[in-house]
Amino acid sequence: MKNKFSLFEIVIAFLAIIIIFISEYYYTILKDHDRAIFIGLWPPTMLILLIYLNSKKD
Repeated sequence: MKNKFSLFEIVIAFLAIIIIFISEYYYTILKDHDRAIFIGLWPPTMLILLIYLNSKKD
C-alpha cells in the first residue's frame, strides 16, 4: 500500500500543532496577547501553503 503522506507533510502538520500550543502558552500563561495572536496566525498559513503545494503536485 502506498504511503498517503510524505515526511514533509507530516512535519508541517506536527509543527502547526506545536505552534498552536505555543500560542496558547503565550496567551494564557505569559498574558502576551499580541504575540499569541501573531504566532497563532502561522499554522493556518503553513497549512494553506501545504495545500497549495499539494495541488501543484497533482
